[in-house]
Amino acid sequence: MHWTLFNFPTKGTDPWMMPSKHLCNSSSSSSSSEQDKKIFSKLKLSLSEDYPKKNAEFLSGQYGTNLLLIGAALMLAIANKNPSVKEEDLRSFTTCLMILQLLWMMWYILVRDRQKSAPPEKDVHATSGWIRGGLTLLALLSLIMDAFRIGQYVGFQPCVSAVLVVYPVIHATHTMAQVHFLWFHIKDVIKSFETFERFGVIHAVFTNILLWCSGVMSEAEHFLNNHKRRLSALGLVNLTTEYSEPQCNCTTSTCSMFATSLYYLYPFNIEYHIFVSVLLFVMWRNIGRTIDLTSNHKRQVGKNRGLILGPLVGLLALASTIGILVVYVTHVEKSIQMRRSAVSMFYIYAIVMLTVMCIAGASGLLIYRVNHMPLDTSKNPSRQLDAEVLFGSSIGSWFMSWCSIVSVLSTESNPPYRWTNLVYSLFIVLEKYVQNLFIIESLYRQQEDGERQDPELPAAPEVFSVTSSLTPPYNGIINRTFESPDRSCVTTESEQEESEQVYGCPRKLSDVPAPVGNETVERPNIKRQILKNIAVFLIMCNISLWILSAFGCRPQYDNGLEEETYGFSIWSTVLNFAIPLNLFYRMHAVASLFEVFSRV
Repeated sequence: MHWTLFNFPTKGTDPWMMPSKHLCNSSSSSSSSEQDKKIFSKLKLSLSEDYPKKNAEFLSGQYGTNLLLIGAALMLAIANKNPSVKEEDLRSFTTCLMILQLLWMMWYILVRDRQKSAPPEKDVHATSGWIRGGLTLLALLSLIMDAFRIGQYVGFQPCVSAVLVVYPVIHATHTMAQVHFLWFHIKDVIKSFETFERFGVIHAVFTNILLWCSGVMSEAEHFLNNHKRRLSALGLVNLTTEYSEPQCNCTTSTCSMFATSLYYLYPFNIEYHIFVSVLLFVMWRNIGRTIDLTSNHKRQVGKNRGLILGPLVGLLALASTIGILVVYVTHVEKSIQMRRSAVSMFYIYAIVMLTVMCIAGASGLLIYRVNHMPLDTSKNPSRQLDAEVLFGSSIGSWFMSWCSIVSVLSTESNPPYRWTNLVYSLFIVLEKYVQNLFIIESLYRQQEDGERQDPELPAAPEVFSVTSSLTPPYNGIINRTFESPDRSCVTTESEQEESEQVYGCPRKLSDVPAPVGNETVERPNIKRQILKNIAVFLIMCNISLWILSAFGCRPQYDNGLEEETYGFSIWSTVLNFAIPLNLFYRMHAVASLFEVFSRV
């Protein structure tokens, strides 16, 4: 028999209050325990789901940075001619990185093929057809370079490592697979396996950056050796030229041809890798992003009426550039007097071109100031990266220009091109400043309502549309929502992407009938025509300046003023840092100006 003992209330205590008090204590303790369980479950869920999402970007960024630093350490050891670190070591490392990227791209494509029923969202601003076409052309030139490398190393097969023969084969395979990936998957907004995909994409980004650095190092070493050879031939200095050619005879008669042709293809291979890394970085930024459907559409490009002056003057500048390049390259290796004449000719030509570019960019900015249109502040990773890259790549030429200015003002020698070098350096700073402002303001400029209805552009039908100038008059309002055979998929045609996978809606033909009867011909938009001509002219000028620097017209090596101030080794280091950035700036400016042309 069990007895239950009760604690009776003491004197002065209400006996009816005791049970309720114990009840309150027990209920509060149970509620607090439930609350602790909820907090623990939320914390567990946060650690299991949110933690990797928030830190994957940071962790993958550190992974890619360390890959680049490993490659940079190998390149510095090779540049110092350290016998313990050879070119084969760097080629082996980059080959492994390319193989890993090939495996990741293969896995990604196979997973996407299995998920055809649920295609990923697309960021239509990530790239455009003409950018991918340009990259395909650069890729074809890179494949030709790989073929020349294979031909060169086959000729030296008895005395070179097998790694040097395997490397161009893997690089060619990597190039073809990467171009396929750029055409069909670069716009994907990844929302599955996000952590793993972040590491895969950032691996691809830094693999291409490392290949770019390797190409820049090889091209800079070749140009520096040529510069030393020219100085020694003119009797100015006595420098030792080191060539990294195999220590044996070539078994074929084409080795010298392959070796000479390689360095004319290096600029295209360098630009290919840096552009691919930029596009892949945009894809990395888009992982897990929520796309704003209202702004995720491309504006249709209209007819280019009045596009005469810009292309004409631009082609004239391009033709003149080719002539200047030929004269400079042929004269700079001759006597000192002809060398000075070639450098002076370059500076005068470049000053004229930079002056016209500054006037064109300032005119475009003036047109924008007159319009007083607000800037577009919608989230666009591609556009934001364009602005950041333009500024970052400008630093190289700005630094080189200010070094030249200090040298001109402090040197005691007085060659005939001394003050033209000063003017040229100042215009380089000013031109990039004006051009960057013009490009960024064009990309961020909000479209005018009047421009969207311009007669040069085909108007997209509206979901709820009133009678427009393109349609015959109707009585009342047309509600196209109820005319659509698929009511679950009602979007405007302008919101559709080139691919049918943007919203998962099939494309359909426009319901707007063709214009009938007499059309009213409206006056073309003069401001738009001027801006389009400015954009085309600046495109041609940037291509011209890229050609001059990429194919050997580099007076910073040949004028001697900066070497006198800073010394040969320091100035060569500055140029090896600044010139690749300047080349990348010119090509990126061309890409951005194409985007400006399509937006205007």
